[in-house]
Amino acid sequence: MHAANIGAKIGPNISRFVDEHGQRYATLSDEIWRYAELGYQERDSARLHIDYLKEAGFAVREGVAGIPTAFVAEAGEGGPVIGILGEFDALSGLSQENLALSCQPSSEIANGNGHGCGHHLLGTSAHLAAVAVKQMLDDAGLQGRVRFYGCPAEEGGWGKTYMARAGLFDDLGAALTWHPGVFNGIMNLESLAVVQAYFRFTGISAHAGASPHLGRSALDALELMNVGTNFLREHMIPDARVHYAITDAGGVAPNVVQPRAEALYMIRAPRNADASEVYARVCDIARGAALMTGCELQIQMHSACSNIMLNDVLNRAMHGQLSHFGAPSYEQAELGFAASMHATTRPEEIEMAGRMLQNAWKDPKPLYDGVEALDSARPMRMHASTDVGDVSWVTPTAQCMTACFAFGTSPHSWQWVAQGKSSIAHKGMLLAAKTMAGTAMELFQNPALLAAARQELEQRLGGQPYVCPIPADVMPPLGQAVA
Repeated sequence: MHAANIGAKIGPNISRFVDEHGQRYATLSDEIWRYAELGYQERDSARLHIDYLKEAGFAVREGVAGIPTAFVAEAGEGGPVIGILGEFDALSGLSQENLALSCQPSSEIANGNGHGCGHHLLGTSAHLAAVAVKQMLDDAGLQGRVRFYGCPAEEGGWGKTYMARAGLFDDLGAALTWHPGVFNGIMNLESLAVVQAYFRFTGISAHAGASPHLGRSALDALELMNVGTNFLREHMIPDARVHYAITDAGGVAPNVVQPRAEALYMIRAPRNADASEVYARVCDIARGAALMTGCELQIQMHSACSNIMLNDVLNRAMHGQLSHFGAPSYEQAELGFAASMHATTRPEEIEMAGRMLQNAWKDPKPLYDGVEALDSARPMRMHASTDVGDVSWVTPTAQCMTACFAFGTSPHSWQWVAQGKSSIAHKGMLLAAKTMAGTAMELFQNPALLAAARQELEQRLGGQPYVCPIPADVMPPLGQAVA
């Protein structure tokens, strides 16, 4: 059965259900925006999702994969299992006043964090999509199970990677998700794999004036490591990236030879093997820095995630559903607000947003009001990372994006936080819920489509099984705020 036929039969029911429940889920999203909890600390956000899901008749398994804020909620029986992935972690330092047109901390958010990547919308829309699918299955008397995944710590903690390691996606027929953005379309984007690790140097403290020769500076070791890594950049593959943050410089007293220093490194590359190769070279540089300074070195892997394995079959199906439901209509007040927010951007930010479009959008308006065409033969490289990649190695996976923010405003910015509770954001969230629910129902009613998606995944894997990039002895970094 084709997407158009599915849309004609199920689409109106999905659209009606989502619209009828839209305000309730907008309230849920807004509450999670206010919580603004960092990765692995999303206790209130996870609890709110779980309470809503139980009320909707889902059976919930909490604390999966050894992560207190990870959970799986399931409804239905028999048939294939379709997973819908949700996130709810915020970013540190991005507290922002709602609807403000300048950067100013929020009076609602006391912890200094902010939903600068729209995960309050992401998780809530996926949640609503799962509830809608449950209702559609019940109404149609169809066999099948819908499973909502509460996935913590996408922002650098890579919760889904730990969940994949625990086998939580192994029995899925397919997985669906989305991301808030500045246009409506399919995320036909290749991401970068990541390895993230702490490098801790231990030296010997001494008086920097009277007896520096007796000291061994951990800070010197860390600085040498950073310099060495920066020289490495010329000799990496072009799409590789290395970032670091100094998390402990050893102290604030310059007359002490610093006995400790620490950095958190993030190494990205197009595939897991590429990231592992660059990571090994960074480790060698760190060992050399320790040797040069007479310090001890501890390397502790923090987390990792895989590159995305695209699936054209699912992408086309999801695009058909997105096109069927179409872009929302906007009131004049919404268009005016988008124009005001658009005016806070720089030309290079607008140009960068345009790079995400596979088809050039001439004279971009402040608010994207169409559906981007899908060119399956021309995937784009996204020099960013997501733990959706690990799911995509295990089961066929597709993602869409909907316009929740003014065009040109950037993720991980105060502008996205400021727009996160707007009616524009809510409309994008509801469109994503309809698209995911419609795609799931199409898969339930068309077993051949599921089989074709699985066949494509097997072809792309080429017999290479999924190997989790996080070793079995590395546990989720639950004691550390991840953002």
